[in-house]
Amino acid sequence: MTAGAARLAAARVAEVADSPTARLDLLASSYLPLPGSPPLHRRYRRAATAFMGWQVDRGLLDPVDRERPGSPWWRAVNGRLLLDTCEARLLVLGHAGPPSSASVAVSADFARQPSVERWYRAHNTTIVTAYLEHRELAERENRVERFFLNLVLVRLLYAHALVAAPRLALARLAPAARWLGDPRRAMTGLFLSVSRVLPDTYPLSGDLDDYIAGEHTVGRLLDLGVVSPRLPALYEWSAAELGIPDLRELVSGSTPAYAWEASDREPWTPAPTRLVRIIRRALPPPTR
Repeated sequence: MTAGAARLAAARVAEVADSPTARLDLLASSYLPLPGSPPLHRRYRRAATAFMGWQVDRGLLDPVDRERPGSPWWRAVNGRLLLDTCEARLLVLGHAGPPSSASVAVSADFARQPSVERWYRAHNTTIVTAYLEHRELAERENRVERFFLNLVLVRLLYAHALVAAPRLALARLAPAARWLGDPRRAMTGLFLSVSRVLPDTYPLSGDLDDYIAGEHTVGRLLDLGVVSPRLPALYEWSAAELGIPDLRELVSGSTPAYAWEASDREPWTPAPTRLVRIIRRALPPPTR
């Protein structure tokens, strides 16, 4: 009899807990081809590992007892991602089940039959679940870090909408949305990445405005011109699509509110530039 998938996955994640590079290797191994199957999963591996590679470089996944400790929040969220993807693969390989959680179940759906929609549903279900589970750890991060925790979530939800709700995401440009959101393409990684803004140090210090000003133009224009006007609808759609109603609590109007005061709106709603206003007029969010 094969070992239980959940127990074996937990053991494997525990083994790599204090080795960031081993964590990355474990995640990559979950995208190896299944025995006797074509290498369909590999095309998604870059999307899964690219951002994690930046987490490793920045020291976010380092043990918390080092002279320069890692982030308990990032370690916990990454640990959930490792658990879900590892357990899902073990289930598909024939280890005993059932899935230990709803997020494992959708990860197993992707592992059995990979597709763009299944990848986003699996990945974002795990990440949103981890966000909700570890809100207390997030609240210990400083203001600059918490801003970018929200930004990462917003961009993940929007990227999913590009492929699964294109009219919500891009209005009249909906026919191009799926191509732009495909996680196998470098274009998507450019939008999702915040590594161009943040230095490879943790924790961040200084003024949030300085980091926002350093963000590359394309990402900032998308955030303010396209994504921001859609935030209430985006979170509503994502909560229904992922089957996680509590996700609706993580936004207040057009202000992301994960471990963030809803009244602290200025970083999310600065005065729009002329170009931002043009983009908003050209691509208005859908009305109910």
